[in-house]
Order: sequence, then C-alpha cells, then structure tokens
Amino acid sequence: MLRSLKVSGEVSNLTYHASGHIYFTLKDSGAAMKAVMFKSKRGGLAYPMKAGDSVVVTGSMGVYEKGGTYQLYVSRIEPAGEGELYAKVMRLKEELSEMGMFDSSYKKHIPKYNFHIGVVTAPTGAAIHDIMQISARRNPHVRITLYPALVQGEGAAESVVRGIETLDAMHLDTLIVGRGGGSLEDLMAFNDEEVARAIFNCNTPVISAVGHETDTTIADLVADLRAPTPSAAAELAVFSYEKFCRDMEEAERRLAFKMHHRILTEQQRLSLLQNRILRKSPQSRLRQLMQQAVILEEQLNHRMQQRLNTSRQLLMQYPAKYKALMQLKLKLSQQKIPLLAARLDALSPVKKLAGGWAYVESDGKRITAASETKEGDELCLRFQDGKVKAVVTETTREDNHG
Repeated sequence: MLRSLKVSGEVSNLTYHASGHIYFTLKDSGAAMKAVMFKSKRGGLAYPMKAGDSVVVTGSMGVYEKGGTYQLYVSRIEPAGEGELYAKVMRLKEELSEMGMFDSSYKKHIPKYNFHIGVVTAPTGAAIHDIMQISARRNPHVRITLYPALVQGEGAAESVVRGIETLDAMHLDTLIVGRGGGSLEDLMAFNDEEVARAIFNCNTPVISAVGHETDTTIADLVADLRAPTPSAAAELAVFSYEKFCRDMEEAERRLAFKMHHRILTEQQRLSLLQNRILRKSPQSRLRQLMQQAVILEEQLNHRMQQRLNTSRQLLMQYPAKYKALMQLKLKLSQQKIPLLAARLDALSPVKKLAGGWAYVESDGKRITAASETKEGDELCLRFQDGKVKAVVTETTREDNHG
C-alpha cells in the first residue's frame, strides 16, 4: 500500500452515505480513480464538497479486494489551488479560538426593534440589493446607512475595518457586515484577523452575512449573530412593521383590559375605604349612638306601656277583690263583737261591785292588798251605790297560798 500520497483532480460520482462514509471518483482529463473517506476521517474535510469541485486529497492507495481495483483511502481533502489559503485560515481560526474571540459569552444581543441599521458591503451587487429590498418590504420606516466597502481584492480587509469603525461611531442599532458568495480567495477579507478584531471590538451588535449558506468565515464566528445569506441578515435585523402593528394592537387591547380591571379594582377598594372612614368618623359614631338612643327610647316606652297596661288591669281587679275582703273582715268582726262584749262585761268593775265587791283607794291610789295599808290610813271604799270613808285601826296579814 502506498501511503502519504497527494492527488489532485475533479470530484464526480459523489455519495454521502448514511453510514457517514464519503464515496467519490477523482478524475482528470486522462484517468479516474475511486476514492473513499471513512467516517472516522471526516474531520479532514472542512468544507461541503460537491461534484465538480477541483480538490487535492491526501491519503493512501490500496487494492479494493472485492473488485480487484486500486482505490484511494482519503484522510484529508482541500480545494485545489487553495490549500495554502485554507491552511492559513485554519491556523488563524485556531489562534482566535484559543483567545476566546468565538466564545458565546462575548456575543451581544441583537435588538428586537432596530430603527437604524448600518450595512458594510459593496455598493453594487446582490447583497445590498437583497438587504434593501427585504428591508423595504418588511418595514419601510427603518433607515439603512450603507458604508460602501471593498469586499475582495487588495485593500478589502482595511476597507471593511474602516466601515465597521465608522458605523460603530454613529451609535446605530445594529450592523450587517457581509457580501455575496465566492471562492475562498474571494472571501479572504472576511477571514482577516483585523476584520475579526474590528467585529469583536465593535460596541454595536454585528450580524455577519458572508456568502452562501455553505460558506463559513472567521467573521461569521466572531460576529454576535451569523446569517446564512445577506437576505437572511435583513430578515433578522429588520422587524416586520405589519407584525409590529398587530402586536401593538394586541398589547393595546391587553393594556386596556388590564387598566379597566385595575380601575374597577381600585374603585371597589376606594369605596371600601370610604365606607370604613365613614363608619369610624365622629359624625357616623354620633348617628349610630342617636339611632341606639332612639331604639332604647322606643324599647323603654314599650316596656313602660306594658307595665302601665298591666297595672291598669290589676287596678281594675282590686275593687272587687277588696270588696270581698272587706265583707269577709266585717263578717268576722261582727262575729267577734258578742264574744268581746261578754268578756268586757265579765271584766266590768260595775258588775263586780254589784256582786258585793268594793274598790279601795287611799289618796287616789288603788289598794289591792292589806300590806299596802297601815294604822291610821284613811281609806275610801267604793260600792255599787256609793262610797264610804274609813280609818285603818289594825292590819292583819293572812297567808292565802296555803
């Protein structure tokens, strides 16, 4: 097997197999040879190879046993004539990557609503035409400021750097930096280190729009956002005025609804606070006390009326009751009179005197016992029919308790 061969030719019969292997035929004007790049070697192909490309392949030659023919086993594929340029770009890409210039943490956010956009590209060509056309269609109110730059050939990189720095100083909303498609040599201005640093140091967000969708440059990797084409960059940078108006109408409806809801809520809250203040105000308190006083007065009047009615009913019942009581008491008194008269008659002094008894007194004092007199005392004895004066000549005491 022959190893470390370099073979140039045109690609034909290209097949990207589902397994990940690439099968193709490498030919020139006089010969053709089958070639294969296995999936494990795909890292050696840094661009989307297509049929008709002129390439330089690196690999080894062996015999394909099944067909008995020679076959190239490819480990690297480079565009023919661009090998040195490609290697230079790859070295710069690796160097800038190690410096962190491709890191997503440095990428700035692209504003959603751009009103003034700067474009660094050639003043003629499809790129600026597509950008202007799409911008006018999506939003005619967005301003486009073009910096006419060289995009290929001698001085192109310096021209692109000046364009980026000039538009960045204008404090625009977003920059689009790009051009149409081309070969690796045509796109070298956008693989330049100074252009990459100008994009990285730009304060304005940058959208790169270099070549066709299959082209990838260092400018694409450094930019804040990569667009596959200039047309796609315009779609990303210019917001749709029609959609913006619809969004604004919807936002206005939502805002009106929320404001209406908020006003109703605040009105209810204000009403509650007013009622609370009224309830706690001195006038409200006084009214409450007056109402309570009226209620209490009504209750008192009602109770007094009830008591009065009850008293009237009782008074209406008293005469009949008292009359019955008086009659009963009179009857009882009448029944007691004969008894009392009998007792009084029994105790009458006159009756006792009629029975032969006498009432004895001395100097107006009643004498009831012999011991109350002495010799010489004058006594007055009263009988039923008169009185007798007597003098005590002798007193004799008798024991009647036997």
